[in-house]
Amino acid sequence: MRNIPIPVDTRRLTFVCVTDPRPRLVSQDTREIKTDRNGQTVYQVGLSAADASGRVELVNVSVSGEPQVRVGQVVQPAGLVGFVWEQARGGQNRWGIAYRADSITPVPVVKAA
Repeated sequence: MRNIPIPVDTRRLTFVCVTDPRPRLVSQDTREIKTDRNGQTVYQVGLSAADASGRVELVNVSVSGEPQVRVGQVVQPAGLVGFVWEQARGGQNRWGIAYRADSITPVPVVKAA
């Protein structure tokens, strides 16, 4: 299967950080930490993505370098793309969408007048 990135239009979604950033692991068995081609640690951040109709999806987003976001913050993922993946093990096929962003930053809080 060819891995073609699918851009996500983030302008119509509101993202909230639901898990603190944590390093992604290459293997649960070896506990080896994943790095990108530049040697930076790849982090995984859990986000909720809500649209205007109230539909909410939970997504894990990978990003190089530790993003300065915490649980409960409204955030903006820049350059968010999805990649379809598929695995065949023991006669079972599994598939899903993995998400990656160029960066994840907090949205500045606007104070009411």
